[in-house]
Amino acid sequence: MSEKSSSSGSDEDVDPESGQPVEFGGVLSKWTNYIHGWQDRWVVLKNNTLSYYKSEDEREYGCRGSLCLSKAVITPHEFDECRFDISVNDSVWYLRAEDPEHRLQWIESIELHKAESGYGSETSLRRHGSMLSLTSAASALSATSTSSFKKGHRLREKLAEMETFRDILCRQVDTLQKYFDSCADAVSKDEFQRDGVEEYEDDFLTTARPDGEYNHNNNGSKEKLFPPASPKGMNGIDFKGEAITFKATTAGILSTLSHCIELMVKREDSWQKRLDKELEKRRRIEDAYKSAISELKKKSHYGGPDYEEGPNSLINEDEFFDAVEAALDRQDKIEEQCQSEKVRIPRLTLVPPGDAYSIIGTHRFATKVEEMVQNHMTYSLQDVGGDANWQLVIEEGEMKVYRREVEENGIVLDPLKATHSVKGVTGHEVCHYFWDTAVRLDWETTIENFNVVETLSDNAVIVYQTHKRVWPASQRDVLYLSAIRKILATNENDPDTWLVCNFSVDHDNALPTNRCVRAKINVAMICQTLVSPPEGDKEISRDNILCKITYVANVNPGGWAPASVLRAVAKREYPKFLKRFTSYVQEKTSGKPILF
Repeated sequence: MSEKSSSSGSDEDVDPESGQPVEFGGVLSKWTNYIHGWQDRWVVLKNNTLSYYKSEDEREYGCRGSLCLSKAVITPHEFDECRFDISVNDSVWYLRAEDPEHRLQWIESIELHKAESGYGSETSLRRHGSMLSLTSAASALSATSTSSFKKGHRLREKLAEMETFRDILCRQVDTLQKYFDSCADAVSKDEFQRDGVEEYEDDFLTTARPDGEYNHNNNGSKEKLFPPASPKGMNGIDFKGEAITFKATTAGILSTLSHCIELMVKREDSWQKRLDKELEKRRRIEDAYKSAISELKKKSHYGGPDYEEGPNSLINEDEFFDAVEAALDRQDKIEEQCQSEKVRIPRLTLVPPGDAYSIIGTHRFATKVEEMVQNHMTYSLQDVGGDANWQLVIEEGEMKVYRREVEENGIVLDPLKATHSVKGVTGHEVCHYFWDTAVRLDWETTIENFNVVETLSDNAVIVYQTHKRVWPASQRDVLYLSAIRKILATNENDPDTWLVCNFSVDHDNALPTNRCVRAKINVAMICQTLVSPPEGDKEISRDNILCKITYVANVNPGGWAPASVLRAVAKREYPKFLKRFTSYVQEKTSGKPILF
């Protein structure tokens, strides 16, 4: 996958006039759905919005989807160094860059757009003025104060505060008492002194002046020598008593207030128990709500890349097996319906004489083909009945399927071997229909599409095929060389033997892609024709021939999937494949001349 960018996405890529980051665009792989998987899309980052188009040339037709990045959460994938996810509420985009460097570049660009475009950012404040910042700060302070006020303190804390206030008030009362005591003592001393002076003046004026109440001035007027004494009740206020009463009253108020607080504390205990029960109910409801939301999100994104096969898949082994089995059942039902509605189109396939298939080719893979043929003829025909390494897993009539368990780096590589006998067909006919690409889709139901990449010779071709997706397993493709050979007999008693071998190769015209996982295969079908002599002078008919089939398969799935699932699928699908194919050959050859 190629990666193109219209901007580097660095911190310096900001428009000096608007203060906004410049547009950033390029090609990313986007997860579409579990059928089509990863698809290349042209992605554009502009004005705090991430949009994608089918291609750069189709931008004029409008985007296929967009996300506002204000509240977006960017999550680099834990295991895939090229992948990152962007989620906004329930919407999730799964994206893959070409390499980790491009992924980092995209993440930094997206974070830059978020930082420079959201409210409260430096650019936003410059754009909207400083008053917005002051208002926001004041609002935040007000909200904080209000929240703290509403939250309040516990009554026990309030009681502690009241105890402190009572101590302070008592000290203040003591101070006032001291003041009042001092005032009372001063008044008492003043009264004593004034009483003494008044007695002295009375005696003096009575003796010296008969009219001693007045003093005669030079102008003949009279003036009182002393003002009349104040009534004694004026100085009779009991300040000490008043202060004691004030202190007692204050203490009574505080005592009553303390008693009220004690009652409130008792009531608080009762209310606290009720509150605890309500909080527990609320906690359970919130947990149930979060669980429901989590399940809803799983369902809405079920089928995403995190649920694909792999050691880090979110789907467990049992769910994986159930999903694969359900998908295979659906495919079987669809195939049965298609077979009942299908009208087979007769194809005229020219079959070259057997000698043409016995010639060793001269193409660039000729040596490899010959090596594969010799290996299969040497090892594939060996009897496995007494070999402890081979396990008999299926036995249905003439068909037996064996398996040898092999794992490499956690990947199941079990070799499979099947033997079968089919009446009425020859080895040449079976191998011809197995090899001929013109009739491949008539009997092979697991293939989505295929094409011949290169024809090497009359008996060797290179084929690329993609298999139907069985979710949650990833889609597989295979690139292999398919060759058909007639094995020359070494003596006259050897049965007529034919072989088709399919083994993986590389080719520049069919390179691996992100859409499929490339599987590796080494498969051979060896067919031997056994003829029983007809009665009398009768000609050999199809009733006199029997084809003994040996089918071997070594498959590397190219990715991780649970071992139990792979083995269960192989055990289920291989017998079905052999039955379906041999029935097709019998149908095609019925009533036709025998092809030896």
